[in-house]
Amino acid sequence: MSDSAPSGSSSPSASRTSGGARPWWRQWFIRAPLILAGLGLAGLLSGVLLVGVGLAVAYPNLPDVKGLTDYRPKMPMRVYSADQVLIGEFGEEKRNFLPIQDIPPVMRNAVLAIEDARFYRHGGVDFLGVLRAGLANFGEAGSQGASTITMQVARNFYLPTEKTLTRKIYEILLALKIESLLSKDQILELYMNQIYLGQRAYGFAAACDTYFGKPIKDISVAEAAMLAGLPKAPSAYNPVRNPPRARLRQQYIIDRMFENGFITAEQRSTAKAEELRYRTKAPIPVHAEYAAEAARLLMQDQYGAEAYSRGLNVHTSINMAEQEAGYKALRKGLLDFERRQAWRGPEGYIDLPADPKLVDVRIAEALEEHPDSDDMRAAVVMGAAPKRIQAVLQSGEQLDIGADGLRAVGNALSDKANPKQQIRRGAIVRVVKDGKGNWSVVQIPEVQGAFVSLDPRTGLIRAMVGGFDFNRNKFNHVTQAWRQPGSSFKPFIYSSALEKGFTPATTVNDAPLFFDAGTTGGQAWEPKNYDGKFEGPMTLRRGLAKSKNMVSIRVLKSVGAKYAQDWITRFGFEADKHPAYLTMALGAGSVTPLQMANGYGVFANGGYRVNPTLVTKVSDNRGHVLAQYRPATLDESMRVIDARNAFVMSSLLQEVTRSGTAARAQATLKRPDLYGKTGTTNDSMDAWFAGYTAHNVAVVWIGHDQPRKLGDQETGGGLALPVWIDFMGTALKGVSVEEPSVPEGLVNIGGEWFYEEYTASTGVKELSPDAEDRSTPAPTSPEEKKGILDLFGNSANKSE
Repeated sequence: MSDSAPSGSSSPSASRTSGGARPWWRQWFIRAPLILAGLGLAGLLSGVLLVGVGLAVAYPNLPDVKGLTDYRPKMPMRVYSADQVLIGEFGEEKRNFLPIQDIPPVMRNAVLAIEDARFYRHGGVDFLGVLRAGLANFGEAGSQGASTITMQVARNFYLPTEKTLTRKIYEILLALKIESLLSKDQILELYMNQIYLGQRAYGFAAACDTYFGKPIKDISVAEAAMLAGLPKAPSAYNPVRNPPRARLRQQYIIDRMFENGFITAEQRSTAKAEELRYRTKAPIPVHAEYAAEAARLLMQDQYGAEAYSRGLNVHTSINMAEQEAGYKALRKGLLDFERRQAWRGPEGYIDLPADPKLVDVRIAEALEEHPDSDDMRAAVVMGAAPKRIQAVLQSGEQLDIGADGLRAVGNALSDKANPKQQIRRGAIVRVVKDGKGNWSVVQIPEVQGAFVSLDPRTGLIRAMVGGFDFNRNKFNHVTQAWRQPGSSFKPFIYSSALEKGFTPATTVNDAPLFFDAGTTGGQAWEPKNYDGKFEGPMTLRRGLAKSKNMVSIRVLKSVGAKYAQDWITRFGFEADKHPAYLTMALGAGSVTPLQMANGYGVFANGGYRVNPTLVTKVSDNRGHVLAQYRPATLDESMRVIDARNAFVMSSLLQEVTRSGTAARAQATLKRPDLYGKTGTTNDSMDAWFAGYTAHNVAVVWIGHDQPRKLGDQETGGGLALPVWIDFMGTALKGVSVEEPSVPEGLVNIGGEWFYEEYTASTGVKELSPDAEDRSTPAPTSPEEKKGILDLFGNSANKSE
């Protein structure tokens, strides 16, 4: 028989293809799993060998991981009001640390399902997981990594981010070391609080608040699955920025939770169908930014850079009802002033593209640089006519503003308007909507202001508003603005006079005064009253109520400028900022609004000086109290002026609010227990009102950052007083009238109060117009001459 194949038969290869032998491609599919398994086993054995070598060589040089047992995550500083409202948060990382038992099981199970389902069954390195990951990575949503949760903890805490073989070896070794030191729950707790999840959120508790605006204890299966998908790539799977991709991964995680027995089939169906609601808007703004920032600075001084990472909870004395009232009152006062100013022009101009499809994007981009200022929103003008404009907000809302809403712009819609002031297509303007839904064009004030209130009995600061808009000007005018107080400083001069025998009934002549160049050291000085009138002899009470400058100067001349300079330090003022010259009588020195509130507090509490306090308690993220500041308790060691002095000064300041420059206070609020003083500096550069009740001192200042005239008719009584009245309208709701009790050593004669030793017959009955300043020598040196010349040349010549 021939060895050759029979005629007509196929070749061996052909025979295998068409007969009983398997085709080559079928053999490949049969062998492929065996090959992959072999490769996986080889990889597994190689991994074991690699770990063995690593253990021998690298293990002794691994970092010490004992610090994980005292884990102190970087947690932001949070600042709270007295009524537990969060008013500020400072730190690069937003984090809410939670012990593992406080993280709901649904959140833990979602993480385990996608990151490390065998977490509680392996020893830190899941070699079976390596093989499983190699076989499973066929789709983006279903991709799985070979790193266990323990390995991820090792990487996040101790290793660089680059992917190298050396780093992987150290990651494995560190994971083994961590597993030998910590329990599984401790490791999972570290992971779930440390991992970055986008939007500045670290840890799942912070992420739940960031994305869903809710505490993690209320999280659903669907929400937990969405958050569990973030660790892989927070930017890629951000559900707000990339909903389709995030949902794809979320759906896969829900399936994984079911496959691992973490949820039932019914729960899986419900979770997959759930429509998630994301936090798209910031919470309602809390207008306490200046107070929060002041607290931040205090904590930075105390704790340094650690203040922003150790999870400090800073509790302040701010009362949110009063804070909001102060914010609204000051803002209204500044806007009322702004309405009296000329139109300065749009905030800017942009070129609008000809293609309508590109206009919306251009507007949105341009208005990013003009953020909202509370209810004042920026808009781009699309069209302008003499009595009407069309504008668009960043949101795309179309506005049609008629003549009634354009009163503030003057002639800016005219073709002949100054190009810098003209409103035309592409102009960026500021608009507000009234209660009826009508829009008006306005402009953000250039003028600034400050408001502060405190409890005179404890020194606790109850409200602090350092300017019109913190986001536009972070300079805190309450604590940082050194300004001339004008006539609001006069009560401290009058207080010194009471100790020199002056009484409210002392007669002082409101007559012209003139100081020649020899007296001033180079420039003659002729002070004036604000109203330009001289009314002759009047009582001290009337002189203060009407804020007569001539009366104040004569009182200071009699008392002695040096004596008065020493006296004002009792109220917390700095002597070197109030040189001992006669201009001190008109408030030509420098004060901050907080200093003024502290000073008036001495009158309000009966003669005690109490330091202002903002921070009341500091605790760490575990609730341990680090510092506790107890409110002051008034005692005689804190007394700086006689109780009689405080009472008589309150009586004089009550007259100011009843019949003087602040008479509008009692007329509006309909109660007698109001005390205070207006202040307007030379050329109306600063406007003040400082006033108090038994339990609340409040100070208002209004002026420009770079001092300039507010206007010839602008005064403390017209600008600052209305703000104070608006605030007190809220602060005094439900508060009964309370006037100070009469201290011992005072007598009332004919309706007027006197010290027992200084009555109408024994005190200063009448001050001679020619009374000399017995304590201020004429300047002799060039430096002294320059000093007094500067003060007289820039003083509050016509203060009110």
